[in-house]
Amino acid sequence: MAKDMNAVAFSALRDRYNAVRSRTEALSAEFSAEDLCVQTMPDVSPGKWHLAHVTWFWETFLLSEAQPGYEPFDRRFNYLFNSYYEAIGERHARPERGFLTRPGLEEVLAYRAHVDRAVNDWFDQASAEAIDTCRTVIETGFAHEEQHQELFLTDIKHVLSRNSFPEAGYPRKLEPAPELIATRPDPDWVAFEGGLFEFGHLGGDFAFDNEGPRHKAWLEPFALASRPVSNAEYLAFIEDEGYGRPEFWLSEGWARMQDEGRTHPFYWRRRDGEWAEFTLHGEQALHPDAPVSHLDYFEASAFASWAGARLPEEREWERAAQGCRPDTGRWASADSLLHPQPQRSDTGLQALFGEVWEWTRSAYSAYPGFAPAEGAIGEYNGKFMCGQFVLRGGSCLTAPDHARTTYRNFFPPDAQWQMTGLRLAKDL
Repeated sequence: MAKDMNAVAFSALRDRYNAVRSRTEALSAEFSAEDLCVQTMPDVSPGKWHLAHVTWFWETFLLSEAQPGYEPFDRRFNYLFNSYYEAIGERHARPERGFLTRPGLEEVLAYRAHVDRAVNDWFDQASAEAIDTCRTVIETGFAHEEQHQELFLTDIKHVLSRNSFPEAGYPRKLEPAPELIATRPDPDWVAFEGGLFEFGHLGGDFAFDNEGPRHKAWLEPFALASRPVSNAEYLAFIEDEGYGRPEFWLSEGWARMQDEGRTHPFYWRRRDGEWAEFTLHGEQALHPDAPVSHLDYFEASAFASWAGARLPEEREWERAAQGCRPDTGRWASADSLLHPQPQRSDTGLQALFGEVWEWTRSAYSAYPGFAPAEGAIGEYNGKFMCGQFVLRGGSCLTAPDHARTTYRNFFPPDAQWQMTGLRLAKDL
């Protein structure tokens, strides 16, 4: 019986591998080779690079370790498609990934096919013990590729937005926007008692190392807004000269706004006196009820201050989300709406999962007792625990089944090109 159960479990791992790999290619199939070779800023990687890098991950951490005698597709790819793993060796500079006209897209897709065949052959030939030994690497590989699926979408969105005539990456119709009437934020508040609670991942299912260890922490009574901040609410901040009033801003954020001349969110545009925003479905009229997106931490913090509230602590967010089901969120697929959708319900907590990543005011740091894994795989999360802030919840660009209540995303405070928004919090 145990042998049969293992066979089913290993078959499920193989099936998931093929499903994750197919999903990456489905997301990229809409685009030309020209679309996929462009890098429009240092933080954006070309789509072609994402396709190759996630394949390099499987080749480096699974095949090269678990399959004796495996011959890499092209040994030069270890230099070209390593991202930040110092233990693996030198690598091509991140800001210059757009210089890589070679290998071309056709060769990158051949690389993917080569590695996919090798991984499937390994599943065919490996012993149950060998597969079980590699389970953590396999599960990490799934999560890694799913992260890059979201990065692929945010990066190609930035690429498309920089065209002289921005076009849709995925032609879809969004809900027509009614007349935009900006009102001061007045959310429904959901209260939570204070006390000593447990946080972090617990159980046998996969989680990243930064989600643990499980630990206790004290919370004072607090409340969260029932839904993310909307476009209409953020517009009220703009029209109240929020970008011109230093009393709402952190010092670094205020300096950045002045230096860059920012007056609105990243993808908002003013067309014939009306607000619009660029989306993966093309330029669309701004919908007042949709969650505001592509804010950096400084903008989110300033809005919260203007609204007489604050950003939540990450453990407050997790406490509020305990008992909520991530599978109720709206997650990304090649045929879904890849933009935050209107939220009209003001009762209970809405859209905790699957519309916008929500900034918290918690610095990204280690939980008590955290220790990174040994070897190169230990560089995945731990070494970035400095100068970044935690986001929670997942977005409409996040892969299905990827987010969890304990999931800790993190970005620098000036990151705008991700699908990031906010939910207000306050003390009770």
